[in-house]
Amino acid sequence: MEFRKIGLSISEAKQIDMIGYLSVIGFEPDKIRGFDFWYRSPLRIENTPSFKVNRSLNRWYDHGIGKGGNLIDFGILFFDCTVAELLKKLDDGFSFQTPVVGLPKMTGERENRISVIGDYLLSSPALITYLGQRRIPIDLAGIYCREVRYEMDGKKYFGIGFRNDLGGWEIRNPYFKGSSSPKGPTTFKNSSQDAVVFEGFMDFLSFLSLHKNIPFESYDYIVLNSISFFERARDFLESHERIWLYLDNDKAGKDCAAYALSLDRRYTDESSLYKYHKDLNDFLVNFGRPPDLL
Repeated sequence: MEFRKIGLSISEAKQIDMIGYLSVIGFEPDKIRGFDFWYRSPLRIENTPSFKVNRSLNRWYDHGIGKGGNLIDFGILFFDCTVAELLKKLDDGFSFQTPVVGLPKMTGERENRISVIGDYLLSSPALITYLGQRRIPIDLAGIYCREVRYEMDGKKYFGIGFRNDLGGWEIRNPYFKGSSSPKGPTTFKNSSQDAVVFEGFMDFLSFLSLHKNIPFESYDYIVLNSISFFERARDFLESHERIWLYLDNDKAGKDCAAYALSLDRRYTDESSLYKYHKDLNDFLVNFGRPPDLL
């Protein structure tokens, strides 16, 4: 019988393939030149790719902020956390799925691509329990989500799937957060003059749960599915008279909200509603608990 070693070490984390890890958290390169993979920076908002990962060295450099390093250095900036917190995120996020450590080296097309092989009505007891833990009603989730079966690195898994406008899926289960290509935002258009913006679909579902007495058609909605898609979403957003931001309370979310407010007076940052929480879903999960107990 095999027992999994408890905890991921710093040396193991540094061995994680940066290209594979960026893909798992939702970032794909805009161009590839030899060993250099160029991205629009995950650390800030930009139109022209200036974030480079050298595949051979397994190191990154963001030309826009003049910083670089290994995956530990990236994770600390991306999640705005300590080394210990990052190691726990890496360990928790991949404990029961294919681990990021040891992802196959890429040659041309990515070999560890997530491939969705079917989608069905939500019925798995494990996924229904997970939604309950996130305080998302199953009847609400069933309207906007599907149970997807997907394959990664030759192994099959299942999760909650949320489709984007391009046909790709955001996939969640208790042990995994990932996406299938193509990746992009998800919009719901109701001809409203108000648009509501979320980073992830759990926040979108949380908003609907918290506002269940408000007709769905009162707003147009966009789930970015990655903060890096904000710029791409601006044409849709700025076709509205009022734009309500429900972004995460991390560095990336706060930076994006500040950027949006600098662009146009139609943007309103609603994060003060959940200022003691990391995002809207965390607010929903802990609703009614005093801040000093969080």
